[in-house]
Amino acid sequence: MDHFSRNFTRRDFLAALGVGALAAPALKLFTEEALRWVEEGGFVQELVRTPAQTEGPFFPDRLPLDTDNDLVVIGKGTTPAVGEVTHLTGRILDGKGEPVKGALIEIWQVDSNGAYIHTGSDNRQRLDKNFQGYGKFETASDGAYRFRTIKPVAYPGRTPHIHVKVSKSQRELLTTQCYVKGDARNDRDGVLLGIRDVRQRQSVIVPFDPVKESKIGELAAKFDIVLGTTPFA
Repeated sequence: MDHFSRNFTRRDFLAALGVGALAAPALKLFTEEALRWVEEGGFVQELVRTPAQTEGPFFPDRLPLDTDNDLVVIGKGTTPAVGEVTHLTGRILDGKGEPVKGALIEIWQVDSNGAYIHTGSDNRQRLDKNFQGYGKFETASDGAYRFRTIKPVAYPGRTPHIHVKVSKSQRELLTTQCYVKGDARNDRDGVLLGIRDVRQRQSVIVPFDPVKESKIGELAAKFDIVLGTTPFA
């Protein structure tokens, strides 16, 4: 690290941002040096790591024949599942914000009646036969994933949530859950409140916002998942 970086402080950086009278060459030099200092650790902070949560008892004991990333329609069926159609997207990242390529993300959740596709689900007799209940997707080089599902609903004892599992090369990396921002039941859900770190707890609570110009009232939710700094080769 050069003399500038060793002696340039956070206060100097913030003060210099408001200087508009510097000559162009000097400003260019300052900007290049300041950015390098920031990249070397001046302001960089570790991303909030997504907390691990219980898999629960209802990971599918029998996977559906259709396991793609569209849970709203099964196979070549034309009748959609009941519920608010939701586009769940995000990226799988390491602790420095780098995308994780080739990660397998699986999701599973209850249908609009609060029933899992698991054979032991309490109200399986009310299962929506048009809801896939489980889906998976493998990330590309940008670490992105996408699912079409329904907005999760509550069932006795739990606030609405979507289960998420991430693995790579057949090694499980993280199991967690995604929650609906603004749902009053979040404040009394034991699993969610079990996340003691406030920043981590907030990281798994995301907005489910209306999709503009959608004629069927679709929603969009973005859930980025941070796995930590471990290299995922």
